[in-house]
Amino acid sequence: MSVESILDPATGEVLGSVPNAGPAEVEAALTAARAAADGAWGRETPRGRSALLYRLFAELAAKRDDLLDLVVSETGCPVALARTQQVALPLQHLEYWAEAAARPALDPRPPVTTRRPDGSGVVGNWVVRRAPYGVVAAITPYNFPLLENVMKLGPALAAGNAVVLKPSPWTPYSALAIAEAAQRADLPPGVLTVLTGGADVGVALTTDPRVDLISFTGSDAVGAQILAAAAPRLTKVVLELGGKSALIVRADADLDLAARVGAASVTTHAGQGCALTTRHLVHVDVRTAYLERLAALLDRAVVGDPRAESTTVGPLIRSSARDRVESYVAGALERGATVVSGAARVTGLPARLSGGAYYRPTVLADVENSWPVAQEEIFGPVAVVIEVRDDDEAVAVANDSPYGLAGHVVSRDTAAAMDLATRLRTGSVDLNGGPGWTNPGVPFGGWKRSGLGRENGPEGLDEYTLLQTIKYAAR
Repeated sequence: MSVESILDPATGEVLGSVPNAGPAEVEAALTAARAAADGAWGRETPRGRSALLYRLFAELAAKRDDLLDLVVSETGCPVALARTQQVALPLQHLEYWAEAAARPALDPRPPVTTRRPDGSGVVGNWVVRRAPYGVVAAITPYNFPLLENVMKLGPALAAGNAVVLKPSPWTPYSALAIAEAAQRADLPPGVLTVLTGGADVGVALTTDPRVDLISFTGSDAVGAQILAAAAPRLTKVVLELGGKSALIVRADADLDLAARVGAASVTTHAGQGCALTTRHLVHVDVRTAYLERLAALLDRAVVGDPRAESTTVGPLIRSSARDRVESYVAGALERGATVVSGAARVTGLPARLSGGAYYRPTVLADVENSWPVAQEEIFGPVAVVIEVRDDDEAVAVANDSPYGLAGHVVSRDTAAAMDLATRLRTGSVDLNGGPGWTNPGVPFGGWKRSGLGRENGPEGLDEYTLLQTIKYAAR
């Protein structure tokens, strides 16, 4: 079996290595998952599943400090952000799913009186049962690995499915930490298996007939490939894909608040977040004042070692990601964009960080919405500012995108902000600064090329169940 070296994004140095799963490992994982799904785990009571998930939560919570060190090492996320968004939030999600697992599997309905075709009457009863799909193939990205893994395995296991989890080949350690915790929590064999490796492992999982549901988070291009692969078998697919979300700054906006929201769109985890608002649609009357405030905030951003508490922006995951960012910025500048902030690599870092892919948070103005920098997901610390003259133009520009994942409206007129939110063709919208984070009790997902289905909340749990109606005559 071959092995893959895992790099520290902050330094470019090797953290360690993991095996690349081959056909034998994929076969063993699916065989074990199928046996668990069709056996005792598939018949486990909601209360039993809940108890096991609480044990998994307790095992991970006890290793909170170790998880923080691990996730900073493999993602390059600044420790101050990672402590909450990369560790505390996933634990909150897992605890939510441990509780949600106790939801009854049967939903009794009241008796009804109906008529047979021959005219005679009958009183009938029925129950509606939520049954697990069976085997779930879960494929997750590199940016928030612990959170993304929990957002899939939490509802899938709570509903009674067995999960084969394939993490990003760049950030496998978070998934392996969950697998170790699952062993300590005595999850039954086959209920959760982690397979490390590249795209070939994902292809093997998404094309195997023993997989009943595929849950994928990543780019829209790969999501479309998975959907095509699943189509011949009509396999259920849940997709959480890319975004190019709009921040609308109305003429009456609190500009200090708007600038903080705008700055966060390029500083948070070096812009490596699908729901970040990377198109700033700013009313012409406040454009200059907004840009001044935004530039001032970004000038104070601390780019550097993610292990330092003072760091607000860490590295991109790999040098190839930085190359991608630079190509988009260069293309926009060639078309006539102007630099508000950034648009350069970081200099003056300590020698030990010289191998990291650091790039300054970047905002470009004088951009047309039709340009690639405004239409395509960059997944880096780059946002564009587009001038608009009224609400109708802001809505038209915001909706003129292949994506529809998130959005944000800043306005002192909360009724107008709410009205704008309802006009945006996007899965979620924040108003006036928040709350912003991924709440486990609230559905999350996108429209258009941003995905299919929902994660989190009761709706997210329902994605992992099939409905079965059992009818019987009252005696």
